[in-house]
Amino acid sequence: MSGLYETDILEWSEHQTELLRRIAQGERLNENPDWANIIEEVESVGRDQLRAVESFLVQAIAHTLKAQAWPASREVPGWHAEARRFQGEAAARYTPSMRQRLDLSKIYRRALRALPSQIDGQPPAPMPPTVAFTLEDLLQDEPQ
Repeated sequence: MSGLYETDILEWSEHQTELLRRIAQGERLNENPDWANIIEEVESVGRDQLRAVESFLVQAIAHTLKAQAWPASREVPGWHAEARRFQGEAAARYTPSMRQRLDLSKIYRRALRALPSQIDGQPPAPMPPTVAFTLEDLLQDEPQ
């Protein structure tokens, strides 16, 4: 059944789910679940959620920084809206156990690197070299 994991993850996951449900109900089976890949998939769920929160935070900060770096741009309202959207997405996926795994300084540096070198022919205004946001600022229910 491990070959199915490589070729059709949907069919593999449905089959493994059925096996696990039957085992949970006390049924004895001749076929064992694909434990190695099940374990890997369970581990990956948390990692993927953490990466998603990091990515949304990078995007939220990058859009906020764009608005600060090019305050005269007509795109500022849109950047603020996008920053709020990304903050909301991060907040929706955030769990308390992520706090110690989120490196806000690293996330901020990634956001700085994501900024373009110019917009509308203008270079950015100087940006603070260190993060000026807290995780609480970024994950609040009503982002600013």
